[in-house]
Amino acid sequence: RTKQPKRESEEAGPTKKVGNACWVKVEQRGAAEGRPEGLVHSGRAAGGRRRVRQAFRRLLNFLFSFSCHILSSSCRMRPQSATSIGSVVVQERLNELVSLFKGRTERQKDRLLDPDESEEESPAASPAKAPPEDTPAAAEEEEVEPFQIEILGHPLKLPQLPKLPPMPDWLRAILDYRFPSSIDPFTDLIYVIWLFCVVAAWNWNVWLIPVRWAFPYQTSENIHLWLLADYTCDFIYILDMVIFQPRLQFVRGGDIVCDKKDMRENYMTTERFKMDVISLFPMEIFYVFTGVNSLLRFPRLLKYMVFFEFNDRMEAVMKKAYIYRVIRTSTYLLYSLHINACLFYWGSDYEGLGSTKWVYDGKGNAYIRCYYFAVKTLITIGGLPDPTTVFEICFQLINYFVGVFAFSIMIGQMRDVVGAATAGENYYRACMDSTVKYMNSYNIPREVQNRIKTWYDYTWKSQGMLDEQELLVQLPAKMRLDIAVDVNYSIVSKVALFQGCDRQMVFDLLTRLKSVVYLPGDFVCKKGEIGREMYIIKQGEVQVVGGPDLQTVFVTIRAGSVFGEISLLAGGGGNRRTANVKAHGFANLFILDKKDLAEILVHYPESQKLLRKKAKTMLTKDKKPEEKRPSKATVEVIPPRPDTPKLFKAALKVTEQAGIEGTFAKLKKAYRASESAGEHAEVRRPKEMMDGWMDGWMDGWMDGWMDGWTDYMDGRWMDGWMDGWMDGWRLDGWMDGWMDGWMD
Repeated sequence: RTKQPKRESEEAGPTKKVGNACWVKVEQRGAAEGRPEGLVHSGRAAGGRRRVRQAFRRLLNFLFSFSCHILSSSCRMRPQSATSIGSVVVQERLNELVSLFKGRTERQKDRLLDPDESEEESPAASPAKAPPEDTPAAAEEEEVEPFQIEILGHPLKLPQLPKLPPMPDWLRAILDYRFPSSIDPFTDLIYVIWLFCVVAAWNWNVWLIPVRWAFPYQTSENIHLWLLADYTCDFIYILDMVIFQPRLQFVRGGDIVCDKKDMRENYMTTERFKMDVISLFPMEIFYVFTGVNSLLRFPRLLKYMVFFEFNDRMEAVMKKAYIYRVIRTSTYLLYSLHINACLFYWGSDYEGLGSTKWVYDGKGNAYIRCYYFAVKTLITIGGLPDPTTVFEICFQLINYFVGVFAFSIMIGQMRDVVGAATAGENYYRACMDSTVKYMNSYNIPREVQNRIKTWYDYTWKSQGMLDEQELLVQLPAKMRLDIAVDVNYSIVSKVALFQGCDRQMVFDLLTRLKSVVYLPGDFVCKKGEIGREMYIIKQGEVQVVGGPDLQTVFVTIRAGSVFGEISLLAGGGGNRRTANVKAHGFANLFILDKKDLAEILVHYPESQKLLRKKAKTMLTKDKKPEEKRPSKATVEVIPPRPDTPKLFKAALKVTEQAGIEGTFAKLKKAYRASESAGEHAEVRRPKEMMDGWMDGWMDGWMDGWMDGWTDYMDGRWMDGWMDGWMDGWRLDGWMDGWMDGWMD
């Protein structure tokens, strides 16, 4: 318990807390143990060292006290004699041993307090060795090694059990599955599988209760098998009502309720709960009086709601739901024939098997013969023997009436199912037929017609529809955005022009993209055209071509690339295309129109500024540098001669017309020599003066109006147009034009 001096280990580094563990900074320990460099975990080992230190301290105290007790007792009990005198040597020796023990105790205590400290430098960590490879001999030795135990002093060797094979992933997933406290009936696949089991139990009762009632298939030899299947179906009904249905989530006031009590109470207030309870009514107690009669199980048929729920879930899960609809409709027809076959056998048994030509004669397979009769009756094929008794006539009339209505209903429902499945293809055929009829009426060339037909065929096969917007327009804006993000965001996010813009602005752009298919050899854009769209290659390739015959391929652009993005932000009505781009094969492109982009940028001014800056940088990047103008410091030796002022020229002409020979005439002669030979003075008439005035006025007005039109294309249409229009009427422009015309 003495206060220990500071050890050298405190100079090794401070202690660092990482989470709930203590990490001590010590050189070369962290890397050896696989922990962060220079850090050693001391949290878990601290408790073990503390317990060892306490046990060792108790042991040393016990030894020291025991030795002192022996020495003191020997001194008191024995008298002074030669033997006692000789024991002094022993006592001194014991004192030395005690002092040695105390010194060793102190050293061990210091070592336990600072276990990472040592006088010598700790050795470097040796590299981790690779685990030894398992050899067949080692594996056999490990398997054969026995397990030895001792019973009543006699060793007993038991062979070691072989190792179990690894558990399959599917089995581990089943064992790790935990039943949820609430079930989403629309998205949970486990619930759909359970519905399949319940529907199978329901179909057992629906199909086999009539068979067991009409046909003699239930006998005393196999009655236990029928009862086992019945009670198994009843057990499935009970599990569905007790475990699954009370855990179904429901919506209340727009909120999804997942509370156990609320879900259970909601199920108990529904009509389905009432029908489930009635379907499990134990009418089997009447077996005591009537025997095992399958008709007493007819309440089990009231669990019909699970069948329709299973149909809805299957149509939502399957990719081609019309296949299931066709199977379900066919099953309805087969079940109606099944019931008719059971009734026909019951009627034949009531009349007497083989009593007349109309009834079943009891030969062959009873169910197959009766089913054949039901098919001919419901489908009204004919060729049946004529009924003779009143019962037979009434039965046959009812069969004919029910058969006509039932068969017509089934055929109509089947037509609706097939029509819904082929609605898209029918629309495609109708569009194709209308287009062909239009082209024939206007005598369109055969080559153009073939290209249009090819476009229809490829678009339908690649997309399954002619226009994707027709499908998406039915969805809300949020769902359209979700679909557009999943389909197109990975492509649009790669466009350098939109990087750094508002993320929501990019999302709005996704909903404006339009998919267009180009045929092989179609020009996407031509050199010199006004660019108003940006193109994103979704599928296929396009080529940049040139040369005199446009057959030289400069570069090939593949799927995921973008071109034409500069034209979206170019002012003045759009920039000119600088290259010819045509489709190499069938190319599916996304098109973003400039008008759509302008409507979006109105709500994102910061992104608009960024896009204009990027567009300006991209437009000026490839331009040739302008020639350097002469600096102001450059002094010309002979400066150019200034032009003659217009007012001075007008004065010279006036003096010439008036015949005044004076100073102006002399000046004119002096300046005429300096003018070029092509500049000859002409006398203008008043009409020519008016023309010059009008030309000057129109030039000033048109210049201002064109500047305003440029501003209009940049978005400031009202201010720019009004400024340009007023510039045409401003005093300067009007006066300049008038003075020029009058002076001329």
